[in-house]
Amino acid sequence: MAEIYDLIILGAGPAGITAAIYASRAKLNMLWIEKKFVKGGQIADTYEVDNYPGMPGIGGIDLGEAMAAHAEKLGAVPVRENVVSIELDGEIKIIRTKKSEYHAKALILALGASHRHLGIPGEEEFAGMGVSYCATCDGAFFKDRTAVVIGGGNTACEDAAFLARLCRKVYVIHRRDTLRADKILQERLFAWENVEMVWDSIPLEICGQDQVTGIRVQNVKTGKETQIDTDGVFVAVGIVPNTKLVEGLAELDEGGYIAAGEDGLTSVPGIFAAGDVRTKGLRQVVTAVSDGANAAVSAQKYLL
Repeated sequence: MAEIYDLIILGAGPAGITAAIYASRAKLNMLWIEKKFVKGGQIADTYEVDNYPGMPGIGGIDLGEAMAAHAEKLGAVPVRENVVSIELDGEIKIIRTKKSEYHAKALILALGASHRHLGIPGEEEFAGMGVSYCATCDGAFFKDRTAVVIGGGNTACEDAAFLARLCRKVYVIHRRDTLRADKILQERLFAWENVEMVWDSIPLEICGQDQVTGIRVQNVKTGKETQIDTDGVFVAVGIVPNTKLVEGLAELDEGGYIAAGEDGLTSVPGIFAAGDVRTKGLRQVVTAVSDGANAAVSAQKYLL
């Protein structure tokens, strides 16, 4: 008969790492699974993290490795496998990977979310070198410089307004001639004199050498192409939660995130969600860490 773990944790971003730390300290019989070799989830893609308390200016990879080292010190090391399905057998959660099958009484989903990418030349090459998906994370590095925000929704408006406080000039590129964002956010954005709207335009290529130096855009109505000189490009065209594994299993909200509060409780008893994958207002390292702790404590209570 297969071993039944107390807890299985999926994901080794800040939420998953913190859950593993708390579960290890609680002496739970735990299995931790992560498909990537790089520790830390999305923070590994961030050149520098300047808003995590106590570690100003730390590199994203360094922060992820420091968190993982803490877990490893407690004996928690993730198994490198790719999960292909999650199923239920009564109260037992069955996790199937490409190589194995695992059983557990409780499950923490720290699957994260992925920023929707533009899919244009230069985007991947300059990720962390001028291309960012989080203005509140990286905006401070562009103080008194020029930035471009791509998008027309609430996040794009909020990011552009945030950057306007720091940057000398902010361009907002949007494919239509009106924004989709809430009116109050639009009003706040348009109040900034250093913000320039680039309407009816789509990005074609992010340019640069070692760092971003510009972006090439095309007007969708006229077909004219222009280049905007900029030090940074902030992509705000949406986030995609990594919830494919739990579709049809746990309740999702209208945005596709797992419906769970701060305690991590999902619609399925014994399954908990933590980090960017769950319904929440702010997706940052500090909130992911909090989620991981809360989910682990909730799992302990469930097991008791």
